[in-house]
Amino acid sequence: MTSDKKKISLVLGSGGARGLAHIGVIQVLEEQGYEISSISGSSMGALIGGIYATGKLDIYSEWVCALNRMDVFRLLDVSFSGTAIFKGERIINRLRDLIGQQNIEDLPISFTAVATDLEESKEVWLSTGPLCDALRASIAFPTIFSAFRYKGKTLVDGGLLNPIPIAPTMRDLTDMTIAVSLSGHAKVVPEDLPTIESNPGQRNKYHQKVVNFIDGLQRKDNGKEEDAGFFDVISKSIDVMQSTITGFKLAAYKPDILIEIPKEVCSIYEFERAEELIEVGRREATARLDEFDRST
Repeated sequence: MTSDKKKISLVLGSGGARGLAHIGVIQVLEEQGYEISSISGSSMGALIGGIYATGKLDIYSEWVCALNRMDVFRLLDVSFSGTAIFKGERIINRLRDLIGQQNIEDLPISFTAVATDLEESKEVWLSTGPLCDALRASIAFPTIFSAFRYKGKTLVDGGLLNPIPIAPTMRDLTDMTIAVSLSGHAKVVPEDLPTIESNPGQRNKYHQKVVNFIDGLQRKDNGKEEDAGFFDVISKSIDVMQSTITGFKLAAYKPDILIEIPKEVCSIYEFERAEELIEVGRREATARLDEFDRST
């Protein structure tokens, strides 16, 4: 427990459904007396950070924890453009219903969403303008969600170039920087975590249904059985890429505290496991903050 309230810059990394662990991290930070005065995030980190900055994270948490597997499927609007599997508009429209229309510069907390300019091959920091537009751009991972046209730029997922965007917080006048990586090294997850499915076979069946669904949208009938599904290859490639870039970013910019969520805790699309993932975030944050307190 911190003795004095410290103002912090919070950096929330990208990593698909694992980003739900950010909710648990934020809960613990607040409980331990940290004041979050600045947030920078990529992809799912931007989405959770942006919602927190509106003061409506509790509303979002309640909603996402109530999602079941079919609810997640219903949020996916298939794109027939040929450039991506999903449009991504249905998710953002639901988000607008939850948090309303707000501009980033009007938020009570400094906020930056990181996206990637596909044409210029550089990262873009979005710290003004409509919040939901910034979030839509930051989560637009190529081939999965359609790119987002914004102010003449073609923007895609910020995690492509910066999965853990510490650099936007370097200008902050805060006491310390805390970063949350979703590419943590493998570790044993506590057995008493709440689980969505007690039978592992059932989860494997769900996994296969997702893969079959995505592959059915992509695969041509060539009479051959593929060794690995399209979506499996994409999701694993995302993890490998982001883990590697995260390592380089952390070598260049060292936060005061780094909280790591094990990347094996779930796949990038298991959003129906929100309750479990929030608890993972709580446990990892508590353990790391306790360790930090003992060392200071």
